[in-house]
Amino acid sequence: MGDVQFLTGYCLLLPDPVVPSLNDLDAEARTQFLLDMAQIGDAVLQATGAIRMNYEILGNSEPELHCHIFPRYSSEPEEKRRMPAWFYDWNTATLYSEAVHGDLRKKLAQLLSGLS
Repeated sequence: MGDVQFLTGYCLLLPDPVVPSLNDLDAEARTQFLLDMAQIGDAVLQATGAIRMNYEILGNSEPELHCHIFPRYSSEPEEKRRMPAWFYDWNTATLYSEAVHGDLRKKLAQLLSGLS
């Protein structure tokens, strides 16, 4: 899960080992990364009741492959819901806390472990 949780359930996916971009993975690793991304999104949808998922692979400021997985909610303010998640103030966002978000993290782990 992400260090900040301005959108509850926000996750970050990195490959192992980390590579500069999606294009640096062979076909099998690329397929696995994208499948993992979608499966995390499915689990977040199921666990949170979000209305949709946004997936962002940028790599412009951090040249290491990673995907931001953002749940989007009908309860978001209209002006935020229609925009990329980057329009939220990351500096004042709720930090991840095991006490607050631990149950969700455990639920996501349970849903993802049922996929193998």
